[in-house]
Amino acid sequence: MLIEDLKDYLGFAVAGNFANHLGEAGEADEFSIIKTEEENEPKGLFPFYIKGHESFLGTYPISNEIILTHGREEDKIQAEPEVALICDFVYEDNKVVDIIPKYFSAFNDCSLRVQNGEKLSVKKNWGTATKGISKDFIKIDNFTEEGILNKYHISSFIKRDGKIHNYGTISAINSYSYFFMQLKDWMLKKFNTQKDCGPLEELTQFMKDAKDAKGMIIAAGATSYCEFGKNNFLQKGDELFIYVYNAHINSHQAILNNVNSDEKPLQECSKLHQVIR
Repeated sequence: MLIEDLKDYLGFAVAGNFANHLGEAGEADEFSIIKTEEENEPKGLFPFYIKGHESFLGTYPISNEIILTHGREEDKIQAEPEVALICDFVYEDNKVVDIIPKYFSAFNDCSLRVQNGEKLSVKKNWGTATKGISKDFIKIDNFTEEGILNKYHISSFIKRDGKIHNYGTISAINSYSYFFMQLKDWMLKKFNTQKDCGPLEELTQFMKDAKDAKGMIIAAGATSYCEFGKNNFLQKGDELFIYVYNAHINSHQAILNNVNSDEKPLQECSKLHQVIR
């Protein structure tokens, strides 16, 4: 799997898949209009990259090294540490009929926090290098509780003025509200039935050229924030670190030690390191 291949993938993300995240992001009021069948169900899916789209969504926003502010600092830029699923998919009779997660990687679903009533996707892609993905792709053996992903955790840090701060809470992959087959079944339903409502868009409009896409990038949802992450927005010069790592063989202290060094990622670990510019 090569990061360059992702330019030919469709990019979507799950909104509200970790408890408390929407509230911490200041988006709970916007999403209150969207009613779900289950109490802990995510709110929906939104696009962040559609190759060839005539709108801002046609801009490829992913980088593994930098986040560009594009002069939008006043709109309060906040990182969103999460796991990305790199998926094959089957599209037949104008419907998504299967999604097959093949790899996973550390992901930054970076976002503007301006509250202006626009669609969520507008706050997720405001130019080149406004998203982040690690080039350390890890192959998925099977997308169930019996598979490799059930062992993985997400940790994230910000280095500012030489000091390292915890950014997002340490979160097990299996603590997502929806994951594995439950998430897959939910996504299949949403891709084919989600309507325009509040901050979310009707999705079938983005699948018109699905036959030309190599696959899908699915950002599974952002973790909650530590105190620094809640109260500080990104500044130029900040360094962001997001790790998705096998917690059975890597301690949190080992991950933190890696932030302080220039070493390569640890064994069974996907590391994203971005500088804010």
